[in-house]
Amino acid sequence: MSANRRWWVPPDDEDSVSEKLLRKTRESPLMPIGLGGCLVVAAYRIYRLRSRGSTKMSIHLIHTRVAAQACAVGAIMLGAVYTMYSDYMKRMAQDAGEK
Repeated sequence: MSANRRWWVPPDDEDSVSEKLLRKTRESPLMPIGLGGCLVVAAYRIYRLRSRGSTKMSIHLIHTRVAAQACAVGAIMLGAVYTMYSDYMKRMAQDAGEK
């Protein structure tokens, strides 16, 4: 094995993973909330895996996936509503300034 621990280095013109995450967070502030919600739901459902009773494993995993996706879709919808509202308010401010 090689002693080189950084075996993959991104090209100079590409951002690192952390830089991409920070840029996406600035562009869409609800993205980390959606990711966090997915992680919390997945962690909770994995924790509850032992006490699932007679529920089949496949059903438990389907419910976990649906709950995690609901968090992500909810964050996307909140972001869309926020963007529409802020665009509407900017347009109303422009219309009021023109009169």
